[in-house]
Amino acid sequence: MNKTYDVVPDIISGKDLDYLSDMFNWTYGAYKCSYNAISSLNDEELKSVLTKASNIFEGNLNKILNILCNGGANE
Repeated sequence: MNKTYDVVPDIISGKDLDYLSDMFNWTYGAYKCSYNAISSLNDEELKSVLTKASNIFEGNLNKILNILCNGGANE
């Protein structure tokens, strides 16, 4: 039975939750590695690139958490 919706329901399925969990874990791992590497570098250009990457990963983590905590209501 296929059901179509005029408005997308405000739910997260088990499959969605698994995917969001995977995305969070991958992004958190990348954030943690980039953030921790910044302090051990001497090259300012590389530090700048990793800082930008770290900020992007952090923003993505916050988006995923928003979806999980608020059902994406603020997207």
